[in-house]
Amino acid sequence: MILTLAASVTQLGVSMQASVAEVGNTSASSDLAVTVVGAKSMCFDDTLQVTGVLVPRNEILVRPEREGLQITQVLVQPGESITSGKILARLTTGEGQEGSSGVVVRAPASGVVISASAVVGSVASAQAEPLFRIAGQGEMELLAEIPVRTLARLAVDQSAKVEIIGVGELSGKVRLFSGTINPTTQLGQVRIFVGSDPRLRSGAFGRATIQIGRRCAPAIPLSAILYGPGGAVVQVVRGDRVETRRVLIGLLAQDQAEVREGLAEGETVVARAGAFLRDGDRVRAVTAGEPVRQ
Repeated sequence: MILTLAASVTQLGVSMQASVAEVGNTSASSDLAVTVVGAKSMCFDDTLQVTGVLVPRNEILVRPEREGLQITQVLVQPGESITSGKILARLTTGEGQEGSSGVVVRAPASGVVISASAVVGSVASAQAEPLFRIAGQGEMELLAEIPVRTLARLAVDQSAKVEIIGVGELSGKVRLFSGTINPTTQLGQVRIFVGSDPRLRSGAFGRATIQIGRRCAPAIPLSAILYGPGGAVVQVVRGDRVETRRVLIGLLAQDQAEVREGLAEGETVVARAGAFLRDGDRVRAVTAGEPVRQ
């Protein structure tokens, strides 16, 4: 009887130890599984976008040398390429006027005629609208206005991608930007040289992306960032604990965010940060792409 009771007590003790162990294992396995990603170095392009219209890089205005001459012939049309010295129009003196009976108007330089106001039968005047406007060498550039706060970021020869409606994307570069600001609009002008292309038309709308610089820094997915009253935070996983940390976010590209302060390359963060995790919570980290173990 005594032996039977002792055996029963021993068996009960073993069962209790096993139950405690099972409870411990259950607690360990019940940690919340979260998907994590590591901060990896990535290079970001710092760009500035502007919009504007195409204008000639060098606009040449052609006017008659003498007053009171009548236009008898117009020999070029807008959009036509011309060479230096080409005859653009013929003029003649009116009836009863003294002087040469015929005068020609020649192109002072090669380029593309962008507009012509000369009309046969009208009287040409140096005080009126130019007879012809020519884009020297056919070269065009995008004229845009930008806020004063962004002018300081510009520099001559910065590369740009210029998208022109009806033409597509072309390469360009910053040629010039104004040193003065419109006091009413607080905008300054920038000229982005595009070049000569027969498809380009003065006045066409365009959009340019200017390459300001390039930075390389730790990067994390946008989904890993939470925004609160104090700014951006991420949930870093150190060991098996969650640590909420404030970070400074910089440039964005391809669903990735540059972390300028607060996170080092190689540190692990919760891939989809959410309010259900709190600072100090115990979690089981699962690397993105790795199957979750039940």
